[in-house]
Amino acid sequence: MGVTKMPFAPLNGQELFYEDSGGDKPAVVFMHGFLFDTSMFDAQVKALEDHYRCVRFDARAFGQTKWDGKPFTLYDTAADCIALMDYLKIDKAAIVGMSQGGYALVRLAIKYPHRVTALVFMSTYNGVDTEDVKQIYRNMRDTWKNQGPAALLDTYVSLFIGNKDQFPMQAASWRAKWEQVSGDAVVAAMNNLIDRDEITDEQVKLITQPAIVIHGDSDSGMPMALGEALHKLLPNSKGFYPIKGAAHGANVTHPEFVNPILRQFLDEVTQSTSN
Repeated sequence: MGVTKMPFAPLNGQELFYEDSGGDKPAVVFMHGFLFDTSMFDAQVKALEDHYRCVRFDARAFGQTKWDGKPFTLYDTAADCIALMDYLKIDKAAIVGMSQGGYALVRLAIKYPHRVTALVFMSTYNGVDTEDVKQIYRNMRDTWKNQGPAALLDTYVSLFIGNKDQFPMQAASWRAKWEQVSGDAVVAAMNNLIDRDEITDEQVKLITQPAIVIHGDSDSGMPMALGEALHKLLPNSKGFYPIKGAAHGANVTHPEFVNPILRQFLDEVTQSTSN
């Protein structure tokens, strides 16, 4: 196991916090979801770093990244990912995107196709939210900004983690982190999601790299049917993997199921590209 580097990279006007397991191995880059940070992929990195160079970074407004406080878009997140790859001298990588990270990934794959060897979409899809869902997000955003996170934490634990009694460690850990997220960060990040443009089905069909889609079958915030629809649109999808009993953060709560799927797919892709 290599020593993971955890420095900051001055990229696109931000001080981007990242972790890099290093080594001369095929690269895998991880992009986390809304309210999460690099640590949401701890279990995946542990399972992969013996054979893969695992890179992950905190998106603007989250984790340890020193964000400039300005509004940002999913295209900025995609550009940050590419800039980090350039900074680390990584020409191509398999890229994993969870939820918000998946929204950024589909845009990255369209704009920078030559940088992507394979794609893993977790708990995400390509469309935009209905007006009703957007209004729910606006209400959550305004509550966090004006009253702080306390009134929303139970809701977010339920959405992202699931039953807190079933996953007490994960629920407690993330709840404690979310208590520290500022209202300004949530406003910018939530606006980023609410105002995102639609990636059409026809655009998704242009993504030709091998891909898989992983989705919790108990995801109340983003129904599994949306992930399955994304799988059917991707012309080179190698599989749709429902995770039984998992809420939105399937890779956090069910790594024993997610990790083997991820490892098998990456091994197969790496094998095929090396031949």
